[in-house]
Order: sequence, then C-alpha cells, then structure tokens
Amino acid sequence: MSGIQFAHPQALYLALLIPAMIGWYIFHQQRKTPTIQLSGMQPFSGSPVTWKYYLRHLPFALRQLVFGLLIIVVARPQSSNSWENVTTEGIDIIISMDISGSMLAEDFKPNRLEASKAVASEFIAGRPDDRMGLVVFSGESFTQCPLTTDHAVLLNLFQGIQSGIIEDGTAIGLGLATSVSRLKDSDAKSKVIILLTDGMNNRGEIAPVTAAEIAKTFGIRVYTVGVGTLGTAPYPFRTPFGIQYQNVKVEIDEGVLQEIANMTGGKYFRATNNQKLKEIYQEIDKMEKSRIDVKEINMKTEEFQRYLVFALILLLIEMALRLTVFKQNS
Repeated sequence: MSGIQFAHPQALYLALLIPAMIGWYIFHQQRKTPTIQLSGMQPFSGSPVTWKYYLRHLPFALRQLVFGLLIIVVARPQSSNSWENVTTEGIDIIISMDISGSMLAEDFKPNRLEASKAVASEFIAGRPDDRMGLVVFSGESFTQCPLTTDHAVLLNLFQGIQSGIIEDGTAIGLGLATSVSRLKDSDAKSKVIILLTDGMNNRGEIAPVTAAEIAKTFGIRVYTVGVGTLGTAPYPFRTPFGIQYQNVKVEIDEGVLQEIANMTGGKYFRATNNQKLKEIYQEIDKMEKSRIDVKEINMKTEEFQRYLVFALILLLIEMALRLTVFKQNS
C-alpha cells in the first residue's frame, strides 16, 4: 500500500470551521455563565466539585471530533496498491565474424581478431534481454554458438575462437548464409546480423549478394563492418628466424558490404582502429534497442467507512451524554 490519498482533497478546507466553532463556543459559554457579586468566596471554599463539572465540555468536544471525521469522510480517503507489469521484446542477434588469417594484422591492438572479440564481448554483455549467437567464417563457416539468452556461455565460446581453426580464406557469402539459417525460423520482432570482415569474398559456394537476398526475404537486417586501416597494415609472418612483419595492402570489398547493408535495411561501417570499432558497436546498440512495455496498474480501495463508523459511534455517545448525564432541566 502506497499511503492514503483523498479523492476530494478540497473538502478538507472545511476543517477551518472547527477553530471558529471552538471560539464561538468559548464566547457563548462566557455570556451564558451567570455572575454574582460577593464579598468573599470563603463560605464556598469547602463545597465539593463533582466530576460532572470537569466533563461539562465533553459533549462539545465529541461533536467537534464527529464533525472532523465527517469532513474526512466527505474527502473520501483511498489507499492505493500499485505495481508495474514489465514486458520486454528482445531482439535476436547473430554476430558473424571473419576469423581468416588476415585478421591477425596488427593495425588494431593487439590485432584485428582480438580487438573485434573484445568489443563484441562488451556489446553482448550490454544486452541481457536479447537472444544472441555467434557464427565464424574463413574459407568455410560454422555456428560457434546458436541463439541463446545464456550470455555467460556465449562469451565463454566467444573467447575460444582463433584464426586457423578452419580452412583459410574469406567466404563472406557463406558466413552470411549460415547466420541467416540461424535466424530464419526466429519469431522475434527484430532479427539482426552483424557481419564483420577485413577482406574480399574469395571462397564459398554462395555469393554475398545472394545471401543478402535470402536475409531480406526473412526480414533480417544486416549491419556490415569493414575492419582495417586505410592503406597498408603490419602483418606477422612466421620465418625460420622468428616472426617477421611486413606491411600488406588492406583490401576490403566495401561496395559489396554496402550493398548487403542497403538491401536488408542495415548500415555499413568502416572501422580503422580500436576506438572506431567500439563506436560502431555503440551506434548499432543504440539503433537496435529492445522495446520495453511498462504497464503501471493502480488499484484504489475506499477507506472512508472506518471514519464514518467511528463518527457515528462518537455521535451516539455524545447524544447519550446530552440526554442523560448532561441533560438540562427546563
């Protein structure tokens, strides 16, 4: 219960009449009391004072209490119970990540793959109401984690992905198609794929645009992210003399990634460093907010009955006193 409220609080202004009635009563009692001039009060000093004398104002006090209680009754006190019924409409999201050998380039720190994993992990942790999954692709693609609300499991599997666990290459179309297959049967109001790659499609049986058309058919929105600095990037090569770095040209098929995003109602982003990649995920997070319906329910209960009953009891007591103990003989 959230406390007492009054349906007609303006009625409480009637309480200002109570001090006026008390003043009138005092004035009236002074005029009503007879006076006698005596030479002294010594002859009456031993006269007993009865309890009736001390309680002579009790009927008036009871009448004022009754009046005050009736004012509260007219104001209609109400108690209210309120609670919120919260429903969330989550979004199903698949992160489709390129784990080809070129993702080991170190234009991001420590490299593109680890930077992408770190930022995506923050994104996952910040969306507890959504079902999320992970697809990885290189020369082939597979589902690392299907859609789940157990983000602890997802994050654990996320950290386990490494470049080289599947055949090398960049099968963007295949990675997108695998992601679509994980979302096509979803009954979520919003279905999203975040596809991240640093190269050009050179493997797989499905063309990226073909996979995008399939995504569009199922109402899936695709956000594409091209990862890589402009120009060249340092890439580690293993040699008999240890790791040697060479600057390799950064080639991202931005035209295809742009087309995929436009076709499905998504957006294309280009990340050239760690901070930019983080900002991209933050922007996607803002665009794909879960809808939360908050329905506040209030239930009011009338509380004037108790005041009315109390007022009637006091009124009966006051009337009984006036007709018995304080009855005035005519």
